[in-house]
Amino acid sequence: MSEALIVIDVQKDFCPGGALAVPKGDDIVPGINQLMTEYGAVILTQDWHPAGHSSFASSHPDAAPMTLTQMPYGPQVLWPDHCIQGSDGANFHPDLAVDRADLIIRKGFNPKVDSYSAFFENDKITPTGLEGYLRTRGLQKLTFVGLATDFCVNYSAVDAVQLGFEVTVRTDLCRGIDMDGSLPAALEEMAEAGITFAA
Repeated sequence: MSEALIVIDVQKDFCPGGALAVPKGDDIVPGINQLMTEYGAVILTQDWHPAGHSSFASSHPDAAPMTLTQMPYGPQVLWPDHCIQGSDGANFHPDLAVDRADLIIRKGFNPKVDSYSAFFENDKITPTGLEGYLRTRGLQKLTFVGLATDFCVNYSAVDAVQLGFEVTVRTDLCRGIDMDGSLPAALEEMAEAGITFAA
């Protein structure tokens, strides 16, 4: 099978009750588990930040969460502290069928650079290694699900298209933050990139 399911950041901190909760983020877990059975390869991504990460508002004096700052690599949203390495919030949602995963890609572990995409850090240069894994396994068609639609799913899916993969986003199995219109903007960006939407 040349198709892979890529499950983006279905972690406790991104679900209701978490430090950076996406509204109804846990609603997608049963559907994702069911979808896993239809794919020959399943890959999970996991946000994995060291304490004091540069993308945390708490690392910037007088900065409020969900505001923008400039990093050497460009604009960066400053987030509440979330998905800290080894913390309970960094764990996958307890109902997610983690054992079905062939590979777990951890991202955001460089303290100076955030990482939304499953393929590159936010400097758009430093790779995670996912592309090489997919190519060596002959996986050309990718379906994305997970959290959040307008950030990590969007960045991952657009990067995948730019790398030459055939990409589908299951919008019914994603949830967005929608910060200042970021959700419709992300959907438009993905559509313009040639990504197929399915539900």
